[in-house]
Amino acid sequence: MAEPRAVVADPDDPDLVLLTVEEAARRLRIGRTTCFRLVLAGEIESVTVGRLRRVPSDAVPAYVAKLRHLSAEAA
Repeated sequence: MAEPRAVVADPDDPDLVLLTVEEAARRLRIGRTTCFRLVLAGEIESVTVGRLRRVPSDAVPAYVAKLRHLSAEAA
């Protein structure tokens, strides 16, 4: 009998609740280092699960909305 294979989640799956920082960076089309800096600065919401840092999927559009709001105020 064949051994069960591990299921790998599609990082672009909109149903994912928590993203890795790398997945969040990919969705934002920014570098992972930049994304880590934004997370550590509190610009992008994140949570800790054990020793892992994760970004709630709704934090990505919230960050974009914040940027749009700041751009509109500056204009």
